[in-house]
Order: sequence, then C-alpha cells, then structure tokens
Amino acid sequence: MDFFAGSGTTAHAVGEYNASDSAHRRYILVQLPESLDPENKDQKAAADFCDKLGAPRNIAELTKERLRRAAKRIKNENPMFAGDLGFRVFKLDSSNIRAWTPDRDDLDRTLLDHQEHLRAGRTEADILYELLLKLGLDLCVPIEDRTIVGKAVHSIGGGVLLVCLATQITREEVEPLAQGIVAWHQTLAPAGDTTCVFRDSAFADDVAKTNLAAILNQHGLSTVRSL
Repeated sequence: MDFFAGSGTTAHAVGEYNASDSAHRRYILVQLPESLDPENKDQKAAADFCDKLGAPRNIAELTKERLRRAAKRIKNENPMFAGDLGFRVFKLDSSNIRAWTPDRDDLDRTLLDHQEHLRAGRTEADILYELLLKLGLDLCVPIEDRTIVGKAVHSIGGGVLLVCLATQITREEVEPLAQGIVAWHQTLAPAGDTTCVFRDSAFADDVAKTNLAAILNQHGLSTVRSL
C-alpha cells in the first residue's frame, strides 16, 4: 500500500515483479487530486500533459495514465504473461443511501420525500461498490451483467451477490424476473449463501415485492434485501 502514490511508481514496480515470476501480487494506491499549475515552471510540463490527455490538471490523472502505459509496456515486454495488469479507481464520497432525517414539524412531507432511498445522480456502479463495502466483499471481485425481462441484473463474486437496481418492477414482471435470477444462480452455483438486492421504490406495490421474495425463497435464495 502506497499512501503517496505520486506518478504510480509502486504499482509499476508490482506489475513488473508479477510479470517476472507470474505471481499475483496486488497493490493499493492513494493519491489526492492535487492541482497542477501551468504557471509554475516545476508543474508546467505535467499540467500540459494533462491538457494533452484532455484530463483535469491534477496528480491523480498522471497516476492513472502512467499505470495504463506501464501495463501496455509490461505486456509488450512479457507476451507470455497472462496476469491481470488492470486497476480500478475509487473516489471517496458520501453514501449513496439517504439517511433518515425527518422534519418533525412536517412528517407527511418527509415520508413522501424518502420514498426513494437512494440519492439522485448516483450510478448503478456507485451503488454496487458501496454494497461490496457494506457486505465485506473484495472490491476486485468479478462482476457479470445479464439482462432479464429487460432489467439489468449484476452478479458479483460468482453469484455471492445478485443485484437488480431497475427503477420499475411491475406485478407482471415479477415471476419471469425471479425465475431468470434463479436460473442464473443455479448456473453460477456459488459455494456460499447468496444475497439478492433490489431497489425498494422499483416495486409496483407490496404484493409485487412479496411475491418476488417468495419465489426466490422457494429456490433457496432466502436473503433478499431492498435499498
């Protein structure tokens, strides 16, 4: 772990080391998006490079670009190496799930405002990775996607976590959606228990939500949560 990543020297070295003995060492880099000033002679070259990339002028962008180029070079120099040279970038932010903050002088409005529990403007990827953190799963686990009844369903960690964040699930869609998830789960055959997660506000009503949970439960998927 390198808390002062700079241009990414640590990660570059780990990649080369792995290529030398086909190992699977991993790294974590931390780098603040420190601004680069083109008027500062010591930072001008780096700031100009960010402009050339069409990226924001900060050190974190240099880190990412170096890792991309280092991975390409390592692969070219070690064509037989089949290891993973990719990386994922995460930024610290507030939770995607809205905290319950009632206005005790207007509870009716507060209840209506909290029908949607997820913050506006957040992507499915944002929510998925927060779920990984909350459930204690590795942020580098594989994620697969499949469309079932027109709904995007994500399988994380080989089926340990199944997530559907569709914004609308009607009564008519409940059974085919649940059966599709069950069939995929059986194909994945995860070693441990599976957690299924849905967007709470997506269900047409409580009947739709209860029926979906019941179908999943009948096929061994008893841990069903909603956000």
